[in-house]
Amino acid sequence: MLKEWVKEDRPSDEEIDLRLDKARKELAIRQMKVKEMGLPVLVVFDGWGAAGKGSVLGRIIKNMDPRFFKVETLSAPTTDETRRPFLYRYFIRIPAAGKFSFFDGSWMGEVTSHYLHGELSEQEYKNQLTSIKRFERTLNDNGYLVVKFFFHINEKKQKKRLKELENDAYTKWRVSDKDKWQNKHYDKCLDVYDEYLETTNQFVAPWYFVDSSDKKWSELQVTEILISSIDTALRNQQHTSAPLLQNTFPLKQVPHLSEISLDKTLTDEEYKKELDILQDKLKKLHNELYHKKIPVIIAYEGWDAAGKGGNIKRIAGALDPRGYEVHPIASPEPAEKARHYLWRFWKRLPKDGHIAIFDRTWYGRVMVERLEGFCSENDWQRAYNEINEFEKELVDWNAVLIKFWVQIDKDTQLARFTDRQNTPEKQWKITDEDWRNREKWDQYEEAIDEMIQKTSTKFAPWYVLESNDKKYARIKALKIVIKQLEKKLDQVK
Repeated sequence: MLKEWVKEDRPSDEEIDLRLDKARKELAIRQMKVKEMGLPVLVVFDGWGAAGKGSVLGRIIKNMDPRFFKVETLSAPTTDETRRPFLYRYFIRIPAAGKFSFFDGSWMGEVTSHYLHGELSEQEYKNQLTSIKRFERTLNDNGYLVVKFFFHINEKKQKKRLKELENDAYTKWRVSDKDKWQNKHYDKCLDVYDEYLETTNQFVAPWYFVDSSDKKWSELQVTEILISSIDTALRNQQHTSAPLLQNTFPLKQVPHLSEISLDKTLTDEEYKKELDILQDKLKKLHNELYHKKIPVIIAYEGWDAAGKGGNIKRIAGALDPRGYEVHPIASPEPAEKARHYLWRFWKRLPKDGHIAIFDRTWYGRVMVERLEGFCSENDWQRAYNEINEFEKELVDWNAVLIKFWVQIDKDTQLARFTDRQNTPEKQWKITDEDWRNREKWDQYEEAIDEMIQKTSTKFAPWYVLESNDKKYARIKALKIVIKQLEKKLDQVK
């Protein structure tokens, strides 16, 4: 792809100046339209070292309103970022609606560098390319404009520029060992870059090659492509629905909620005895998980008043408080609403060796948001596959992912609602919204069944906790967590 690229004939200096003057003004106008229409724009600058990415980026943003864009300089991951999933540091930096994010460097540089230096196997490299394609596609499907530029220069030109930079005391710092290595192994890098660009050149996020022979010409190419891309995105914004992709992940059969018996109980004596034993075992496992740097994510969903809080409390009670965090998920804040719906969950992922417990999760997209009309039908229908892909990223990162649905029947919920309403110290637990949701029990049950059937994958299955007896549900949850942690620890021995 890169090897076959034919450069556009460079216009005269006079024509470049005329077109550039117009393009700069047009881009400033488009920025305000982007803000007005709430279009999030992610612009990626990648390419050869010394190809002029930074200089062109500086020229581009000079004519833009700095309140509505951010430049992200992405070099090597920090220590904290290396303890998160591969895409974490990119996902948390995506722009809000109506704003631009310019990425100086990207996931391309990170992945190809690791591959070129033998830090990724062939299969690991292919897996990361698949992850990147999903990432870019899901951004586009959720209303993002993704524009990717590759700045190209030949080996001789790169070598000359690196030498000029090194010979100047003020620019010497800009030449890295990576840049020198890249030039020394130019042909090897070219082969890898060419394959990468061809593999990740998607209709939803195409690559644009920039002839980096001089700064003004480079700026003109980038600016005109940005304007054209923004115009297309704004025209399509209100008129297109993203295609619904077929699930490609193997699913695990789970019974429908109506088929699950809820008459399972434990005596107080049985409960206390098992609770002590299981919490002690979980405490020891947590210590081992920390030392082996295995991340754990426990996701809770369930009916209102089903006992999620008490269940979480019994698991958290066995853990070292320095190594876990519970995330109670409520309605999204304005900054969260302005971004991809998974953004707020990516931001809350644990470091390796730590545990994150979610009280309500990303599944709100296919339950509350679906039934209350907070997103379109296309949005929630598409979310099943997006969620499966998200969870695959977590499992491929080596995380233990455990998903609980806490199940009760309608009569038990009514009894608990009534108890909460009539008990002063419990009244904070009951809201008008709880009663409204109860009126839609049948609709919710239908949505929940569909959710479980479509997202209970073999790598991240759903576990149903029969919680008419809260004690039974707590013990069952502890046993499942312990079993899954022991299974993972056996795999890494």
